[in-house]
Amino acid sequence: MMREYVCSNTGAPPHQLVSCLESDKEALLDFKTGLEDPKGLLSFWKGSNCCQWEGISCDNRTGAVIEIDLHCYDQDSFSRLGGKIRPSITKLKSLRHLDLSQCFLPGPFPYHAFLNFTSLAVLDLSINYFNSKIPDSLVNVSSLVDVDMSGNSLYGSIPLGLADLSSLNSIGILCNLEYVDISSNKLDGTLPDFLRGAHNCLSSLQSLDLSKNQLIGKLPEWLGQLRSVETLDLSNNSLYGPIPASFGQLQSLTSLDLESNLLYGPIPASLGSLQNLSSLSLGLNRLNGTLPDSLGNLSKLSTFDVFSNQLTGLVTERHFQKLGELSHLDFSSNSFTLNVSSNWVPPFQVMHLHMGSCYVGTSFPAWLKFQKIVDSLDFSNAGLSGAVPHWFWEISSTMSYLNISFNKLEGQLPISFFDKQPNGYFLEDQLAYVDLSSNLFEGPIPCPNTTMLLDLSNNKFFGPIPSNIGNCDFLIVLDLSKNNLSGKIPLSLGRLRHLQILHLSDNNLSGEIPETFGHLFSLETLDLGKNRLTGKIPQWIGAGFESLEILNLRSNSFSGELPSSLSNLRSLRILDVTGNQLNGSIPACFGEFKAMNEVKREIKSTNDGHYIIRYCAFIKGCGFEYVNYYKDKLAVSMKGQFLTFTKALSLVVSLDLSRNSLSGEFPPEMTKLLGLVVLNLSGNHISGVIPESISNLKQLESLDFSSNRLSGPIPQSLQSLDFLQYLNLSNNDFSGKIPYKGHLTTFDAPYFAGNPRLCGPPLAVTCPGDNKDGNSSKGWTRIDHLDSFVDNWFLLSVGVGFAAGLLVPFLLMAIIKSWGDAYFGLVNKVFERVALFTYRMRRATP
Repeated sequence: MMREYVCSNTGAPPHQLVSCLESDKEALLDFKTGLEDPKGLLSFWKGSNCCQWEGISCDNRTGAVIEIDLHCYDQDSFSRLGGKIRPSITKLKSLRHLDLSQCFLPGPFPYHAFLNFTSLAVLDLSINYFNSKIPDSLVNVSSLVDVDMSGNSLYGSIPLGLADLSSLNSIGILCNLEYVDISSNKLDGTLPDFLRGAHNCLSSLQSLDLSKNQLIGKLPEWLGQLRSVETLDLSNNSLYGPIPASFGQLQSLTSLDLESNLLYGPIPASLGSLQNLSSLSLGLNRLNGTLPDSLGNLSKLSTFDVFSNQLTGLVTERHFQKLGELSHLDFSSNSFTLNVSSNWVPPFQVMHLHMGSCYVGTSFPAWLKFQKIVDSLDFSNAGLSGAVPHWFWEISSTMSYLNISFNKLEGQLPISFFDKQPNGYFLEDQLAYVDLSSNLFEGPIPCPNTTMLLDLSNNKFFGPIPSNIGNCDFLIVLDLSKNNLSGKIPLSLGRLRHLQILHLSDNNLSGEIPETFGHLFSLETLDLGKNRLTGKIPQWIGAGFESLEILNLRSNSFSGELPSSLSNLRSLRILDVTGNQLNGSIPACFGEFKAMNEVKREIKSTNDGHYIIRYCAFIKGCGFEYVNYYKDKLAVSMKGQFLTFTKALSLVVSLDLSRNSLSGEFPPEMTKLLGLVVLNLSGNHISGVIPESISNLKQLESLDFSSNRLSGPIPQSLQSLDFLQYLNLSNNDFSGKIPYKGHLTTFDAPYFAGNPRLCGPPLAVTCPGDNKDGNSSKGWTRIDHLDSFVDNWFLLSVGVGFAAGLLVPFLLMAIIKSWGDAYFGLVNKVFERVALFTYRMRRATP
């Protein structure tokens, strides 16, 4: 980490009589002309003595400018500077401290920006918009101690600007470095070998942060020779290979973060010798093997994070024997088996305890009773079954995060568990994230007063949704799907003004969609599928829902026409109304869904597809990491089956109007939806032709027009849809020859069946003018002649072979008389035995 500097007026005191150098003053004024200052933040840079200017400090003896610190002004006024760094700044030869952080300066670094600095010790250019390589001139600043260039768009390999230096000794001019932070950029390449041997020079390096870049390659052994390093952060890159055992030599190390890479192999047992280590983060890799017992000796360890790897084996008391300082433990998404004695008392008191997908036993472990300060607990998919003990509900009621999903827990939820009132506006010590999904819980739905996320899906809850759920003002995510809920949807749900994700599918809910839902302006997902809802799809759904991305009304009893107002949903990516009683034509304006017209072929970040809770300020000052995200999920009819999407849900663009009574012609405007991945209009009465412009839908993976009244030829352009994996045109009135070329040759006859006027492969129907093989005689004349020629030679060869089979044995037996006598003698014996056997059988038959 970079050293923190206090935000204050760094100018010389008013009583200071020293005047700044005239050359420095001119350099500062020229530097100012390169900046864009819409708020006039530098308007006080005037007067003859620049040592008195805001953000400027001078040497009390010489009057030379030694510090420029502008970062605080952006924080205080929430304003931004712009423009560029002019080369005149290099004239400040005595400058020791340059801080332009959070100024949002754009563009590349000036190539010679650091050419003349000989005293610069602190350089902070973090959180700007610089988008270039780091200039080679930076390596000439041998006085540098602290460098922070994080939060830009820097690119190139590491170390930038040094790759062309011919001598490894040239790194020696940076031997004073103590803190280096180039995180959150776009740096690529490997950690270079040319730093090998530089560990003696970099003996002062205490912190190295290259996280959140695009670095590749293996972790070099020389990293284990940086003996003074206290913080090493290489997380969120694409580094691969094993963790070097030499890391066990970093005896000064207090924090090691290798999270979110592609590392594999076992965790080195040598890490257990790092007695100063307080934070170990190895999650989101491909590490395998067992957990070394030696890690239980890290007496100062407070964060122990190995989640989402491929680790296996037993976790015993030895792994925790000296971890008295442990406060954050995350073993989730591995294949550990917890094996401790029934009377074990842990030496630690943890705040965050995550063991999801680890087997902890069939009942809640007794040692959990002794954890008094747990704020975040994940025992999902942990093998738990049976009733939840009363003591567990008591200790979990003060948590902020609780996840015990995917177990076999049963019984009713205690009303007192959720019956808590918020302590003012902030939810201090209140359940904010509750996931009890995929269990066997039953009874009525509880009403949580303070919960932001409540997932009770895939259980056995029954009865109506309680009307007082509208009092849960903090709810952002509510998932009650896959239960046995009945009755009408309560009007009070419309009062949840922060609600952004609502899943009520797979229940027995009846009635109409409440009109109060029109007040849920923050809604992004509305999932009401597979219920018994009736009435028309309200026109008001198309108004006011600027953020609605998913609308699932499938398998209900909605009637009437499709509201044309739905096309106003600018963010809508998934519309599913299959299996209802809708009639009328498809509105032409359905070709105007804005989000469906955008092509999106890749996940932008690791969190893309995850639902981000935006109201984290409710929870402990927005510092609680586990309540910051939620993985939304949805089952989408695609490729003839239901596929459930979570992380990749953001890539799905689907329009499913199937199994209704829609009529009228296919609207050609729908071919403007360039981002469509799934288009399903099957099981309707749609007529007309498929336009050639269907080829505009380049992202289509699943296209189903089956069981309609479509006619005309199948467009030739369909063969250009390279991503198409599922195509069903069966049971229509298409005519003519199937354009069975290119990508269409991957689809078999059943997908074209039920069209009496279709012909050609893959159907066994010959088109008019084609021969019995389905080939036009005119177009295949040359090949027919070739076939006739081959057939003649084939018959001739068969005749020659037959004659040779008769003549060769006859000639041999004629030449060698003994062979002939033996052969015909054997034939006679066989004939006599067959005749005798036949005679006896006849005599035995009455």
